[in-house]
Amino acid sequence: MRMEPLSCSPKIAAALLLILVPALPLHARRLQPADFTYWGAFRLPAATTDHPAVWDWSGQAMTYFPGGDPSGGADGHPGSLFATGIDTDNWVCEFTIPAPSLSRDIEALPAARLIQPFADVSGGLFPGYNEQPRVGLEYLPAGAGRPQARLYLAWGQHFQFDPGVSILPTHAWCGLDLGNPGTRGPWWVGTQEENYAGFSYRTNDYLFAIPDAWAGTHAGGRSLATGRFKDGGLSGLGPNLLAIGPWLEGNPPAAGTELSYTALIAYSGFADPEGHRMKGCNLADAWTGGAWITAGGAGAVVFAGTKGSGYSWYGYQTPDGVAPAPLYPEGAPCIYEFEIQCNQPDGVTACTEADMAPCRGFPDEGNKGWWASRFDAGFLFYDPADLAAVAAGAMEPWEPQPYGFLDIDAHLFLNATQADVIMDNGEGGQRKNRLGSPAYDRERGLLYVQELFADEARPVVHVWKVDAAGSRHARPVERP
Repeated sequence: MRMEPLSCSPKIAAALLLILVPALPLHARRLQPADFTYWGAFRLPAATTDHPAVWDWSGQAMTYFPGGDPSGGADGHPGSLFATGIDTDNWVCEFTIPAPSLSRDIEALPAARLIQPFADVSGGLFPGYNEQPRVGLEYLPAGAGRPQARLYLAWGQHFQFDPGVSILPTHAWCGLDLGNPGTRGPWWVGTQEENYAGFSYRTNDYLFAIPDAWAGTHAGGRSLATGRFKDGGLSGLGPNLLAIGPWLEGNPPAAGTELSYTALIAYSGFADPEGHRMKGCNLADAWTGGAWITAGGAGAVVFAGTKGSGYSWYGYQTPDGVAPAPLYPEGAPCIYEFEIQCNQPDGVTACTEADMAPCRGFPDEGNKGWWASRFDAGFLFYDPADLAAVAAGAMEPWEPQPYGFLDIDAHLFLNATQADVIMDNGEGGQRKNRLGSPAYDRERGLLYVQELFADEARPVVHVWKVDAAGSRHARPVERP
C-alpha cells in the first residue's frame, strides 16, 4: 500500500544557507553562526581491539566533564569527555582533551589519552533495545536540586512498534566511576500510554544540559534536555526537545516511573493532517545531538547533524552514471520497489514518474533507507526565547523555527574508504551520517563534535570556539 506524501516544507537553497523567518524579532542575545570559530580536531585515544571495547562505528553520544584531567596537563585543556563506543553496544569510556590541530593529515592530529577504559554502564536495564540502538549521554553536576553529580542515559532503538518488547522505559542515571556505575532506572518520559502511542520516537536519543537559571525560570527546574529525530517523519517533521528532571521525582525515582516533562519543540508526525513542520525539513535529515550554548551573555540551542536537500526518498543512493533529473544535479531519486515515499525538493509534492525514471531498471545499490539528493553537515540554530514562550504556553511547540544554519563540511575530512561504511552511508555529495554527538564546555565556550568514520571506521573530534562578539579567535598553534 502506498503511503500519502509526507508534508515537509519549502525548497532548501543548494548552499544550505537557510533563509528562515524567525518566530520572534532578531535581537542581540542570539548567538550567530559567525560567533563560531573552528579550532581544529584531535583523534580518540587508543583502545582495545576486543569487541565491544572499540571505537569502530561509534559516535552516538558524548558529554563534557569539567572535573576530568583538572590541570589540563601540558596541552592546557582541562576537563575530559565521556563517549560511547561501537554502536551495537555503546559502552562508555573517559578520555583527556588535547589541544586541537588544523592539520589535514589524520595521522598528524594529536590523540587523546584514556582516563577510564570502556565499561558497560547500562546496568542491564535496556535488554530489549538491540536493533540499531540509539543512546544519549550527559553529565550534570550537583546543585539546583540535584543531590550529586551524575551521568544521565537515554536508550532506544531504530524501530519501536511493540509495547513491552521494543517499547520500554528509556532513561536512567549512573555515577562517574565507570567500573562501578551504580546505574538506576529505567524510567519513561511521559506516561507509558503516551509511549505505547509512539512518543518514544521523540524522547530517547540525544541528551544535553539546560542552564540551571533558564530551567528554574521556565521549566520548573527541569535542566536536562532530551529528544530524538528519526528520519522519515516517525518522530515528527523536525527535531524534538523536552525538558526533564529525574531528580525531582525521586533519588532515584522508582523503576518504571513516568517522568513529567516540559515540551519545548515538537512538530507534527507524518500522519498528522495539520502538517506542522520545521521549515526546510527533508525526510532524510539526521539530527544526532545538540547543545544549549551560552557565551558572552548570548545563547542558542544548536542541533548538530546531516542536512538533506533536493529530492527525499526511501530507497537507495543514486548510482554512478545515472543521468540526474533536470535542475537537480545532486542526484535523482532511486526508490524502493514499493515506492514507500518520494518527495520533490519542495518537500510536499510527490515525485512523478518522470522524476523517478532515471533510476528505473538500475539494480539496487547500497543500503536501503532514507536518502536525499545531497547531504551537508552543519549546526541548526534555535532561539531560547522561543522555547521559553513554548514553556509558558505563549507559543505552540511546533511554532519555533530555526533562525540559522552553519555549514561545516569545509572542516570535515569526509575520507571514508571502507566498503561497508560506503555501502551503509553513501559517498560523495550523498554521503549521509556525517556527524555524531556534540558536547559543550560552557566555561570555556568550546564545542566538541564527532565526525563519523574520519579515522578509518572511528570518529575524530572537531572543536569550535564560541564567542558572542563574533571575533576571530587565535587558532591553535600547529605542531612541527
